[in-house]
Order: sequence, then C-alpha cells, then structure tokens
Amino acid sequence: MTRKESVLLKKTEKLEKPVILQAKNIKKYFPIKGGILKRTIGQLKAVDDISFSVYEGETLGIVGESGSGKSTLGRVLLRLLDPTEGQIIFNSVDISTLTNRDVRPFRKDMQIIFQDPFASLNSKMSIEELIEEPLLIQQNIPKQERRRKVIDMLEKVGLRASDRMKYPHEFSGGQRQRISIARALIMEPKFVICDEPVSALDVSIQSQVLNLMKDLQDDLGLTYLFIAHDLSVIKHISDRVAVMYLGKFVELASKETIYKQPLHPYTQALLSAVPVIDIENESPKREKIILKGDLPNPADPPSGCAFRTRCPHVHDRCISEQPDLVEIEPDHYVACHLYT
Repeated sequence: MTRKESVLLKKTEKLEKPVILQAKNIKKYFPIKGGILKRTIGQLKAVDDISFSVYEGETLGIVGESGSGKSTLGRVLLRLLDPTEGQIIFNSVDISTLTNRDVRPFRKDMQIIFQDPFASLNSKMSIEELIEEPLLIQQNIPKQERRRKVIDMLEKVGLRASDRMKYPHEFSGGQRQRISIARALIMEPKFVICDEPVSALDVSIQSQVLNLMKDLQDDLGLTYLFIAHDLSVIKHISDRVAVMYLGKFVELASKETIYKQPLHPYTQALLSAVPVIDIENESPKREKIILKGDLPNPADPPSGCAFRTRCPHVHDRCISEQPDLVEIEPDHYVACHLYT
C-alpha cells in the first residue's frame, strides 16, 4: 500500500462516514501540439497526481486561483473528461476505465452545476423541457409524472409552477441558476459537483443561492464537491477545504482548521486577503501577504515544489524535491517542506 493510499484509509477510519467518491492518483494531461505536422511536443499538467476521498453528506470545497486545475478535476471525476492516469471509485465501483456507454447508468447519481446558468441552458427550450430532459434520457416516465416531478422541483428551488412555461431569457441570473440547480437535481443524484455556481451572480444574490443549496443538501441528502476561487463562499458552505495550486492539493483540512490555522504559505497568502469582519470569532487579523509573480505555466512547471517561485520561505530542498501531501496533525494535510 502506498503512503497516499494509507492516508486515505486512515482518514476513512477517523471520520467513520461512508466514502461516496474516492480519487486515486488522478492525472489529467493535455497534449501540446507544435510544428508543421502538429506532433506532441509537451504536456499541460492540469491535474497532477491527486488523491482524496469525499464522504457521504459532506461538502468538500476546492479553492485556488484561475488555472489551478479545479474545474478540470471536477470534469474528470464525472468522466466528462477521461483521466490520463488514476482511478475514480464511485460507490465502490471503479468508473475510470468504463466506456461512455457503461458509465451512463452512473450519470443519474452524479451531476454538475455550471458557473454560467445562461450558457448552460438552451435558450430555445422552455423551463419544463430543460428540467425534464434528463428524465427523458435516463428513465421511461409518463408525461404526467414528469410534469409532477418538474413542478415539485421548481417549488423546491423557490420558483413557481407557472414558471415552467417560460424561457431562460425571461429570468434573472439568480433565477436561472435556480433552474440549473433544478435540472441537476431532477434525477435525485447522490453526488453533485458545483463548478463556481455563484461566481457569475451579484453578491446580494450569492448568499440566497448558497443557502438554498445548503437547504437542498439537508432535504435531499446530497454530497457536494464545491469549486470556487472565493474563500468567503467556500467558508460559507464547506465542511472540509482543499487548497489547489498548479494541479495539486497543497493543503486539506476541516473548514475551521483551514481558516484559523492555515499552514501552507499559499493558503496563508490567500486568507490574508480576506477581510475579517467579526474579530471576536476569528483568529487575529493577519498581515496581508502579497505574492510575487503569477501562477507558473502548467506546461512548464518549476522543479521541486510548484509554489517555490512565489514562496517567501523557499530554500534549497524546495528547488530539488517535490513535497508530498502528508498529515501534519490529525486530519490536517499539508504539502510543504517546512513541516517535514
């Protein structure tokens, strides 16, 4: 058993919760073509050897800068993209090597909510047609039963039964995202990937949609993998948080631990930029950390630790050796040479 698999096993035993999804050494590389013959001259490492588990009923938040690989990871887990390497085990079944036809029965239990509700909804279809479409694809249900399910789901997300006859352009951004949520949940999935579902909404609407998603999670027994770049959004909805940088997890812990005791320099820098409103219930105000430079090119990552080009604590070992994600304290995992 590898060290990473041992960590996952210990994690399962500690939480004593069923694992709904397990990722083992997931990689997703995209070929880089060049020359007259368009031959492969390199690889863009969007997701680079990630292992973790998602527990039934929890919300695992994934946070990181644009280009860190968050959305690619989400699509790989749903098999919307095929992994380059690694295993995806959903409900004890390895779906990573299944054909598109064989993975289809799992689609009803695994759904995704996209960032832009207007782009993800066909403007030529009515709301009823949009929401009932998954039922037509996956199940042979009579029309009246489909309509009942659509109306019930619309009411669950805070819309009216009469709204089913309208079209996407007749709704506000927040309402369109409610429609996207209804479409994703109509098949009663167990696991939902939320890919920046509120980032395109006004701040005043974000909290309403997040509260709705939390209520639906409680009512329907959902498990979320919630992807975002906004740390305040992640804090509001997540139970555990994974911080992602250049295709890798650099820190993984409970929400409380991440926000009160961040260990990785990248996590510390991200959190230093978040305003502290309630001083009594938060850790002392942190000095703002300004990271130098931009996220490195995933097609040409730095040697050793990927964060070393921006890290204020870099030393010789960081240049030559890539740190593993290890348990520094109970249920708190960090990939940094400062702690090993």
